[in-house]
Amino acid sequence: MKVITFGTFDLFHIGHLAILERAAEYGQLVVGVSTDALTYKKKKRYPVYNEQQRARIVAALSAVSEVFYEESLEKKRKYIIERRADLLVMGDDWKGNFDHLQDVCKVLYLERTPSISTTTTIETIIDRSTDVAN
Repeated sequence: MKVITFGTFDLFHIGHLAILERAAEYGQLVVGVSTDALTYKKKKRYPVYNEQQRARIVAALSAVSEVFYEESLEKKRKYIIERRADLLVMGDDWKGNFDHLQDVCKVLYLERTPSISTTTTIETIIDRSTDVAN
C-alpha cells in the first residue's frame, strides 16, 4: 500500500517522528513537505529551516520512501493521484478537512503527540531566551 502525508516539518521534533513512523506502518510512505511560500501562506511566518533543509531531514528517515515539495494546499488531490497513493494520513487536528478526498484514496487521521508542536517549541525558545536576558 502506498501512503501519503503532508506537513511543514519545521524544527523537527518527536511528534513529527511519531506520526511519520505510525503512517509508515500502513505502507510505503511518501511525504509532501510544504514549500517556504506555502508555509508562509498557511502560518503567516516563514519556517526556521528552508524547504531544502526540511526535505533533506524528512528524506533521511528510514520510515520515509519519497519526499516531494507541496506547493499548494489546493493540489492535494493532484499529488495523491500522481503518486498513486492508497491512503492519506494526517494528524487529527485536521480531522474532517480531507474527507472530500475519499473518492481517490482512503483517509486516516492519527492522534497527534500530546503537548508538542513547532509553535510551542518556538514559544519556549523565546521565553527561555527572554529569561536568560533578564
